[in-house]
Amino acid sequence: MHRPLLLACLVPLLPQLRTQEPKPPTPPAPTPTLTLPAFTGYTHPDPDSAHRRDDGSIEHSAGELHFYIHLPHTGDLTIRLEHTNAGAADPSPPQLRTTVRSTTTQTPTTHLSATTDLGTFPITTRGFHEIVLTATDGKPLRELRAIHLSGTAAENAHANTIERRNAASVHLGYPIPKEHRDAIEWFYIELTPRTDPIWSYYMATGWHRGYFGMQVNSATERRIIFSVWDAGGEAVDRGKVADDNRVKLVAKGDGVHAGDFGNEGTGGHSHWKHDWKLGETFRFLMHAKATGDTTTYTGWFWLAEQKQWRLIASFRAPKDGKQLHGLYSFSENFHGANGDRLRDCEFGNGWVRTTAGGWLPLLDAHFTHDETGEKARGDRCAGVRGNRFYLRHGNFTPAPEGAATTYRQPLRVPQSAGTPPRDDELPKPPAR
Repeated sequence: MHRPLLLACLVPLLPQLRTQEPKPPTPPAPTPTLTLPAFTGYTHPDPDSAHRRDDGSIEHSAGELHFYIHLPHTGDLTIRLEHTNAGAADPSPPQLRTTVRSTTTQTPTTHLSATTDLGTFPITTRGFHEIVLTATDGKPLRELRAIHLSGTAAENAHANTIERRNAASVHLGYPIPKEHRDAIEWFYIELTPRTDPIWSYYMATGWHRGYFGMQVNSATERRIIFSVWDAGGEAVDRGKVADDNRVKLVAKGDGVHAGDFGNEGTGGHSHWKHDWKLGETFRFLMHAKATGDTTTYTGWFWLAEQKQWRLIASFRAPKDGKQLHGLYSFSENFHGANGDRLRDCEFGNGWVRTTAGGWLPLLDAHFTHDETGEKARGDRCAGVRGNRFYLRHGNFTPAPEGAATTYRQPLRVPQSAGTPPRDDELPKPPAR
């Protein structure tokens, strides 16, 4: 066929030939990834052994470094370490032992690596997992910026990636029948700590103007703490609070320190150093006396061996004039270096007494948590054990069966765990 004739035949077919050209290959779907900044890790056995920089990197960290993630899928989990620029230039990086395990089954998988590729680990259980980095020579880990997770198990993975490592704060709010809400004079409850890691505050009798509970301040010091907020709304510096907005100390018990507090609102603070013991049940008693536009709040702690109430402190609150309301208990991890430790406490035999003289049992509560519990940490819950409420947070483990995990979820104990104080047991509030 002559060339002009051949071209004339092919021209009508060109559009069809173009549509039949092979399409470029579809690029593979991106591998799921999650990055955990180095500052989100927890150091063991000393929770304060890591030196963390302002940019979130870790200059050095003694012992083991623990990270926690929630994995909703099984499959492979690949872990890569990112150093800071200084760490990347290290000509002889240490060999690292990387261990991955479920926080519930505790079946570990371990890899050794002298490079930034720490290994690929089979994930066979959904839920919370722990990643542990350890230098095999026992020396501190140095110049860490982050660890990067990828693989099928990393799809939709969740972890706390903000610098605040505290366990979520959790609370129990106690509803009061409407007809009694403005007439609560006494508030009594019993608290049983089931764990006692340092930097824990188990608060028994909280109300709209203050809080009263027990704290683990260090390995050698424990306290009973009672504090009342100022009026005026100053959030940080009590030195800025006008005198007519200041809470005033009325009285305090022997050996009780009384002073100021700030940075979480401001007010009058008191504490008594007391070596309370894990597993024992402790009794807290609050009293309110409204006079005009002020209310005097007084807190006592029961000394079981002496069988008597010990005065902690009494404060007069201005611009108030109300009885006790907004009643609640809470558990708090106030320093986040050991925010991966379990905190568990029970509250029971709760009662309130009205100004008319009748006691009402606290059989109902609703569970709440702070913003950390909403966005960063899911390891928090509340529930009922026998005739007592419990609060539980930290440890990166799932909630027990039947526990409350949603905000304002209601709880109810079947009956009171005991009886309120008798009239002849009630202490006399200090004179103003």
